[in-house]
Amino acid sequence: QTVLITYIIYSILGVCVLGILHSYVFYPAMLLLFANKKANLGSIEGKEIKENSTFKIGILVAAYNEEKVIAQKLHSILNSDYPMNLVNVYIGSDASTDKTNSIVEQFARTHKNIHLIIFLGRTGKAGIINQLAEKCNDEVFILTDANVIFDKNTLKNLVKHFSDPKVHQVCSNIIKTSNSDVSIQPLEKNYLNLENKIKALESNTWQLVIGAEGGCYAIRAEKYVPVPKNYFMDDFYITMGVINNGGKVLFETEAICFEDLPSQSSEEFKRKVRISIGNFQNLSSYKHLLWPPWKAVAYAFFSHKVLRWITPFLLFIIYGCSLYLALHSRIFLGLSVLQLFLFMLPLFISTLNPIKPLLFIAHFYNMNYALLKGFIMYSKGVRSSVWEPTKRNA
Repeated sequence: QTVLITYIIYSILGVCVLGILHSYVFYPAMLLLFANKKANLGSIEGKEIKENSTFKIGILVAAYNEEKVIAQKLHSILNSDYPMNLVNVYIGSDASTDKTNSIVEQFARTHKNIHLIIFLGRTGKAGIINQLAEKCNDEVFILTDANVIFDKNTLKNLVKHFSDPKVHQVCSNIIKTSNSDVSIQPLEKNYLNLENKIKALESNTWQLVIGAEGGCYAIRAEKYVPVPKNYFMDDFYITMGVINNGGKVLFETEAICFEDLPSQSSEEFKRKVRISIGNFQNLSSYKHLLWPPWKAVAYAFFSHKVLRWITPFLLFIIYGCSLYLALHSRIFLGLSVLQLFLFMLPLFISTLNPIKPLLFIAHFYNMNYALLKGFIMYSKGVRSSVWEPTKRNA
């Protein structure tokens, strides 16, 4: 009986380790090695997309106390290489208490296509975007964050794909920037830039992206799916809604934007907690897309997202299995002590910058603690999606 239990523990341990390695190593490696590196996303049954395709665009921005970045954001839109007579900008101010409203009002006086909609009570991003979408009569919505700065060609490169009626959503290529090489910024920048590569390869191979990054993406107005009340991660919900309805979701590497990363680990932790809550909300809504497992969307959804969301639990199961096996093995006794050390590393993250390998591990475990906290908050029930933006470096 002891041998049987040991065998079962080894099996559980192996499955958990394999799950983490598959999501973080094997799946990205498979895409990088075998997926289409450069698919012809811009074809409509053999015809090239129309590079000069123009659509009426509604740019939707939910803003709360964004005085540090909102002017730069609006300048980047107005300086776009796209006809401004076809662009409307809707800024939904979520009861901002700083100078956000006055800054937008100054722009609106000289630019009739900029509209400020003030929400007197805190509403939350999803609620604001839903209401802004109702006010729009435009053909294409571009949902974007206040701190994501456009390149002059961003709009043109996003909307050109909509000349293909099968394309319902297009994701931008958000380049992460950092103002220093200290703390977690370089680690997070490298991780998120790798995520962009993975999304581009998913798009090239299957014409789907498992979750647009909410900083900037475009969607056909008639394909917009209103986000349920109190939902975080509206971007993921909307993207999976498009996939669920059979539309193509593309990643356009030339639709470049720029976003500055938070420099403080505590700010990134709060952001990851918020993301985690939305992850489990979306898993509840779209779990049916995981079946049948041989479909591309199920494989990509499980490999790219679900396994990462459950990694905190896998780490604890691995530790529990190691503790049991440590009763009979000095190797696993040592591995148990090592894992305990790794679990504690986030407590010292502020002092680990000179030791990059340990900083990387500490950041990995810290982000998984954020995932775990988000799951606990989700399990207790989410009563509000009102958010506090991360502190801007501007």
